[in-house]
Order: sequence, then C-alpha cells, then structure tokens
Amino acid sequence: MLADFEEDLDGWIPANEPVAAEEGPWGTAPVAGSIGGQQTVTGFEGRGYVNGFHGGDGPTGTLTSPEFTVDTSHLNFLIGGGNHPRVEGTQLENTPPAGSLLFDGFEYAGTSSLSDHGWTLSGDLVAGRNPSTNGGSSVIGNGRINTWEGGAKGDDNVGDLTSPEFTIDQDWISFLVGGGRRDDGSLAVELLVDGTVVRTSTGKDDGTLNWQSWKVDDLRGRTAQLRVHDAATGGWGHLTLDHVVMGPEKAQQVSNEVSANLVVDGRAVRSATGKDSESLDWQSWDVTDLAGKKARVQLVDNNRDGWGHLLFDSLMASDAPARSRLTAYDWLDWGRDDYATVTFSNVPGNKVVSLGWMNNWDYAGVSPTPTWRSANTLPRELSLVQTAQGPKLSSQPVKQLRTLQGRPVLKNARITVDGRKVLPATGDMVRVDATIEPGKASAAGIDVLASGSERTRIGYDKATGEMYVDRTRSGRTDFSSRFASVDRAPVQLRKGKLELTIYVDRSSVEVFAQDGTRTITDTVYPSAGSDDIAVWSEGGTAKVSKLTVTPMKPMDSRRPS
Repeated sequence: MLADFEEDLDGWIPANEPVAAEEGPWGTAPVAGSIGGQQTVTGFEGRGYVNGFHGGDGPTGTLTSPEFTVDTSHLNFLIGGGNHPRVEGTQLENTPPAGSLLFDGFEYAGTSSLSDHGWTLSGDLVAGRNPSTNGGSSVIGNGRINTWEGGAKGDDNVGDLTSPEFTIDQDWISFLVGGGRRDDGSLAVELLVDGTVVRTSTGKDDGTLNWQSWKVDDLRGRTAQLRVHDAATGGWGHLTLDHVVMGPEKAQQVSNEVSANLVVDGRAVRSATGKDSESLDWQSWDVTDLAGKKARVQLVDNNRDGWGHLLFDSLMASDAPARSRLTAYDWLDWGRDDYATVTFSNVPGNKVVSLGWMNNWDYAGVSPTPTWRSANTLPRELSLVQTAQGPKLSSQPVKQLRTLQGRPVLKNARITVDGRKVLPATGDMVRVDATIEPGKASAAGIDVLASGSERTRIGYDKATGEMYVDRTRSGRTDFSSRFASVDRAPVQLRKGKLELTIYVDRSSVEVFAQDGTRTITDTVYPSAGSDDIAVWSEGGTAKVSKLTVTPMKPMDSRRPS
C-alpha cells in the first residue's frame, strides 16, 4: 500500500488555491464522508480518503505524492469525482504564447470604448459597452470583448465588432475565446484580408475562455482585420474574446482536467479521471515499462465548473490489475454510444429486437455532425444463451441485414501476424468476421477505418482478459476531451479463440463477440479516405483465421429506381 489516507495525507503535499475557502480543493487532511453539501460519497475503503470538494467545485490545485520507485507491473487505486480527462499538450496555467499583444489586450484605460481605439461596431453592439469587465472566466486582466454585454439584448444581441487594420508579420495568431458554438458561421471570430474571411473560430458553449490559434504564415505582409461576428440568438448566442497575440508559435491550450497523473521525469505518463460520480471505483495503470523508475502521483484539479473535483483512495502497487466494480455487471453494451435503447415486442417469431441511439450526453452537443446527432444502432435480436459461465443475454444483428451484403472481397483468409499487416481489402461500410487466436502475443486484433497513423482498433488484451475498442487515434477527437476512449469488456476465450463480427459504417463501429454475449458500440469520425483494414499483434505472434470482409450496401440501394 503506497497510500491509504486513514490518518493523514501520507506525506502528500497539497497546493491549495490561496484565495479558496476551506483551503480548497484538497484541504489539509483526509475526510471520512461527504463534505460541504456534497452528495453521499461511497466506494472508499477504511475510514478516510482524499476529497477535492473543499470549497466546492470552484477551487483549483494539486496534491502530490512522495517519490517512490516503480517495482511492480501495476498501480491500482480508487478514483471518483468529475470526468474531465487530461489532454496531452495542455498547460495548467494560462500563459500566453510569445509575441506581440494586439489591441492592448483590451485593457483600455478609464472609460474609453472600442470605438475610441479604431474599432467599428454595427447592429445591437454599441460603443461604451465594450471592452467589458464582465462575462467569461480565465480572461487575462479585466477587459475583454463580450457580445452578451455589447448591447441590451444579451444573447439576442446581433452585430459585428471590426478591428482597425494591422499587418501580419508572424506565423501564428492566438487568442482566448469562449461563449457559444455555431458551426454555420453565425457566431465566430474571423480574420479578414481584403474584406474576405480567411480564418474563423467559434466557441464551445463554454463560459471558460481557452486558447485557439490560426496559422497565418502564408499571409505574412498582408493587411488584416479581426472581426467578432454575432448573428446568433437564443442560448449561447454570444462570444467572448481576449488577449490576441501574434507570434512565432501557437498558444498552448489550458487544461480543464480533473485527474490523477503518474509523473516520471517531470512528465505525466499515465492519467485517469472520474466518471461524474461520487462513487469511487478501481482503476489500474500497467507500469511494466517503467520498472525501476522514480515516480510520483499527482492529483490535479484545474476545473471550476460542474464536477470540478476529484476523489482518491488506496494507491497500491501490485502484480495484477484491479478490476472495476462495474465489470461485475452484464452490460447490454460495453461501449460509449448505445444509449436510450428501446425494445420491440410482438416481432414475428416471438423475437425481441432492440435499437439504441449511437451517442453519449458527454459530448452529444458538440459532436461534429451538423443537423444530425449520430444515428441509431443496427437492430439487434436479444435472446438468452447458455455459456460455461451460466445463461447470458446475447445481442445479435438481425438476419435481415444479410440482404444488404455484397460479395466478400476477402473470404476465410488465414493470416499469421507478428506486428501489423494491411489487408488487400478496404471499405468504410463493411462487415468483418474473424476468429482471433492471440497465441503468444500479449494483444492482437483488427484495425478498421485506417490510414497512416489513423485507425480504430479492435483488440484483445491477454493480460486483462478484455476485448476493447480504442478510438484515441480514430480521426477527429478534439471536439471534446471526453470523446477519445478505450472501451473494454471482459471476455472469456473459447479454446483460446475470440469470435468477432464487426459492422463498420463510416462513423460507427459495432463489435459483437462470442455469439453476441459481449458487444461494444462506438462512434468515430475518421478522415475522408480512411478505409484500410489491417490485422495486428503485439508482444508475439498471433493468428487471425476465417477472416472474411464483406461490403455492405446502403439501404437506398435496395429501392427500385
């Protein structure tokens, strides 16, 4: 046990926010229950645990462990609280990039307005109301542009604020932006050259400002203007802008993480977060590759919004991974994107058919799909099947889908793989049937929707006995820090084999294993042309047998012309 937090903080050093009430977020000692009006906390072990809710969700800070040597294969711990993952390449501070500050950072002295400094305003946006000292957080200084404050109508203000001209003489323009998101161009920060919009950015439906950057090296020497364009009304119909910098490098985004990080040589090499729950659950880091290294665990709360706190307990070094308590349940689907499932009874043959929505409220509002918010899952027939572990619920795509199948482009192939092999078959609308025999490999599986370094990976991890879908490199993942994920399901091999049926449909992957007793459904947003399929293994040789790739036809293709 590296830390149990039964009596004190076990030598961990808190960096609480100096202005925070109750020495938040970490306090000065473990707690034994809920604090400060918090919901009931469960899942911790013994008497005490670390609770980052001192002072509520507002305070930020870190809690850092003493240094220790990694001498086991796994680090296990209990964690709860907010689901705000760490994003690689972000900063905990709000340090601007090097360069020239444009428009004085809107820190205009006295009562002078934007119009006094060469800006033109139109519509509802009037002189004297901007720069504002209100609205948005994580600004630098006091002044900022805020179209909500720019007129009397709040979110229903519409109009433009256009800067005086300036010359582009660096490679990057970076700025802090917050407020509403509109993908139709009705709410945006715009870069104008000769009156034409050449760069644009919008908010993320977030009151916290964060850095965005435009690369403008191709525009060096050109005369430009900045325009804040607001033609949006209703909720989040405003934009906030601050601290525009032109310089040689892009800005580093500010992390909004609430996370536990394993730090080696000053760098976070593993990270975990909560699940928007006051119930702590086990998570595990495989640290085999870090044997003999000096390390610390650092708890980070860099988020002031909802679920901006972390719970932590029972850090243990072990030679086996801890199992999440959620794995004790037989989930209908172990992925992130099978929600609000409905079932249909009285189907011919007394069948029960289910249909789910392929999305997740963690990111549904910002998923990069204008007009629509994803599709439904394939219709699935539900039934009970007998297994060596007892009766299990099976979920299988309905047989009518076979009418949409084309001719297989690869049939019953047998492949031995040690590394990665791209198949002589491609497609972004395909069914893949495969039997995977991990053999001596530590992990093996299939990549779909792949191109270059981009892929959605379906694999089996022998050490944990889990099938997984890894979409961390699946294409576009930057629209939400909660999207990139590795989703796992415990699976029993049958005579050393994993039977898979995978349906790929451009922006979704539905995986059915062992007669549908384990399923994982995930949405993905690959780049155009990412349609390679590959087999792979890690740590040794594996076999992929009875591999068949079958193109699928769109529903419209069956309609008479």
